Amino acid sequence: MQIPLVALRAIQLLLVVITTALVGNAIQEAFAGNPSSVNFAIFAAVFALITVLYGLVAAFMDAVAVPILLMALDAISLVATFIAGVVLAAKLGVHSCGNQSYILSNSITNGSHNPSKRCHELQAATAFFWFLFATFIATLALTAMASKGSIGGIRRGGAPRSQV
Repeated sequence: MQIPLVALRAIQLLLVVITTALVGNAIQEAFAGNPSSVNFAIFAAVFALITVLYGLVAAFMDAVAVPILLMALDAISLVATFIAGVVLAAKLGVHSCGNQSYILSNSITNGSHNPSKRCHELQAATAFFWFLFATFIATLALTAMASKGSIGGIRRGGAPRSQV
């Protein structure tokens, strides 16, 4: 068990629970359906949650730890959180959630009985997606370094020795 990796997974768990709650609440408040960007955001959050839970279990139980699977899940979560962060940021733009004309004309904030609240939730979720993205970079790197030599069965020779 590596303490830095477990600490990062714990931080990821906190971030992903907050992100899932924010996006889930924004979805729940909608009365006219949700755009695909919001639906992808909840997918990315749930996939990241599955990745983090598997990573935590694998950190404590070596029997279920498959390094290539951990790296693949981290890589997919890294890409998914990046895409969700970019898409939500692009769709939201850089506007104030207090601007009524903006929140009523924006495709992802409109469609709720309280569009200002939905706007704030999605802006916060965007920030948390970026925090998750940063932590997935770190966990992918740590997992790759920890599993170096145990992936793929490639034999590496020992240190070069001089013959005397």
